Amino acid sequence: MSTVALRSVPGFADRLISFTQALDIRRADTDEDREAIFRLRHEAYLREGAIAPNFGRRFADRLDETDNVWIFGLRLDGALVSSIRVHVATEHYPQSPAVEVFPDILMPELKAGKIIVDPTRFVADEEASRLYPELSYATVRLGFVASEYFNADIGLATVRSEHQAYYRRVFMLQRMSEPRNYPGLKQPIVMLGVHYPSVRDQIIRRFPHMRSTPAERELLFGGPMARQLSSQTAEPAEASPAGGKAAVGA
Repeated sequence: MSTVALRSVPGFADRLISFTQALDIRRADTDEDREAIFRLRHEAYLREGAIAPNFGRRFADRLDETDNVWIFGLRLDGALVSSIRVHVATEHYPQSPAVEVFPDILMPELKAGKIIVDPTRFVADEEASRLYPELSYATVRLGFVASEYFNADIGLATVRSEHQAYYRRVFMLQRMSEPRNYPGLKQPIVMLGVHYPSVRDQIIRRFPHMRSTPAERELLFGGPMARQLSSQTAEPAEASPAGGKAAVGA
């Protein structure tokens, strides 16, 4: 193969940017969008043996209804291919999956005024995952975008032990807990976390598709609740005992 031909083959970072730009990322604000996501969740979690099947073939919980949650569906050529939900926890809005399972670790951070971004329920269509290795990177990016928008101090990932390596590699996360049981799931999870401002620039250098514009961040996360949360936020704190990230899992 010639040198010119070699240069014409895009690297993974370039493919990530192109793939991310091709996605239609929608906030699930309608019942129809949410139901489609809950069905995709059921299929994905059932396939991994993480839940038992249920008659309604949907997987949702009460944390899908909190004021401080954003649920996203990602579509490619009109088809729903992945989803993730993002909780933004503060002292006054502490509701999030990780805070409920790891309150002894996270509540002191919230009481100290820290802002925590807690992405969970990352799922992807089975066929789309096989066809597009970029899909997981494009989906978990939304936790990173939320961390930027809300000036997060700590980004989290709550995942099964066997999934830790991915989040360490992509988001530089550090383990914050031993495995604990997670309501509704068969397997225990561990919590990984990081002081977001400490790793932000390095992650963007390694994965340029993580970069977002103010317009995109406002489109994805803007609204009355975002303004309410932002009114409580201060400048990002100095280094937190959490370590390093902005990502996904349970």
